[in-house]
Amino acid sequence: MSYADTLFINMCKDILENGTSTEGEKVRPHWEDGTPAYTIKQFGVVNRYDLSKEFPALTLRKTYIKSAIDEILWIWQKKSNNIKDLKSHIWDSWADETGSIGKAYGYQLGVKHQYKEGMMDQVDRVLYDLKNNPYSRRIMTNIYTFADLHEMNLYPCAYSMTFNVTKDKESDKLVLNGILNQRSQDILAANNWNVVQYAVLLHMFAQVCDMKVGQLVHVIADAHIYDRHIPIIKELIERPTYPAPKFSMNPEVKDFYAFTTDDFKIEEYQAGEQIKNIPIAI
Repeated sequence: MSYADTLFINMCKDILENGTSTEGEKVRPHWEDGTPAYTIKQFGVVNRYDLSKEFPALTLRKTYIKSAIDEILWIWQKKSNNIKDLKSHIWDSWADETGSIGKAYGYQLGVKHQYKEGMMDQVDRVLYDLKNNPYSRRIMTNIYTFADLHEMNLYPCAYSMTFNVTKDKESDKLVLNGILNQRSQDILAANNWNVVQYAVLLHMFAQVCDMKVGQLVHVIADAHIYDRHIPIIKELIERPTYPAPKFSMNPEVKDFYAFTTDDFKIEEYQAGEQIKNIPIAI
């Protein structure tokens, strides 16, 4: 069994058994038919993945890892807010007639800020500090920009990354760790998708900064299962599990902006049947 499976199963059981229902309350999300989308929610879920031991993909069902990587490149590398730069259609419901999702996600990462060292956007600042000030406790990003919220078609869910460098005791090699902060997460539709994405992001940053990859800590303020997802989740967590897949990247890539989806390999990925047509609350 993948360790990601273990964490996912335990998290889902905890939400279902001990969570709070929002049924009958005032909620923003709704289904396509206009019905309010209620949830069972748990506050303050924290999951820790050791990326040096295995790649954290679910095997209960397959996660489309290459599509997840395409989206993380769209946000962090292309710094785009237009779905025309994205191969999948997961953002279509939040895009306007031009394809824009407003001043959200990639847009925020691309905004340049003044530092003592000059003008840099948040991604370039992370790369600069990892290479020049690896033990800094200020290596982080935040895309929840209050001044721009009214121009975002969806407020950021995964909004902050904090990077922290430690050292491997055996080799003296620097080790890159990260904390992903998420205000809200649809556990069925997005949990492993986001985990895989930010695991890959840490792998990329570690490689281009000549570090080893370490731990990803995922902090979810509101971890929820939608009412129409409950029977799907109950079936999913009873499925057989398999060993984690093998993940690798093209070792020749030393520039973060040179990565393409072709530079990543997922091998020996055995997983349960995919769940199709998951209803998505909007």
